[in-house]
Amino acid sequence: MTDVVEVIITGPDAEWLAAFTRRLVDDRLAACGHHLVPIRSIYRWQGTVHDEQEARVALHTRASLVDRITARVNAEHPYEVPCVIALPVSQGNPAYLRWVLDETEPA
Repeated sequence: MTDVVEVIITGPDAEWLAAFTRRLVDDRLAACGHHLVPIRSIYRWQGTVHDEQEARVALHTRASLVDRITARVNAEHPYEVPCVIALPVSQGNPAYLRWVLDETEPA
């Protein structure tokens, strides 16, 4: 087990999400963010099915920082209910996992 998680966030477009990711990395809330652009999201919102292009980032960070990241997403994201999902990292390259911890702020 590690203290490292992958936090998935989706956003309206690549530029907004890249700028948001940069702020999180600058503030040491994430060590890095791997962007997938574009993604196709099909979802139901307020009774209507939508089929939209979005952007997605997978942040690598500490489990203890997820609440702070979620609060930032809720404060800065243009969506009413933004996607933020944290997945535990159970194993990985020990040197990489150490780097993630070294590059993020202890909570």
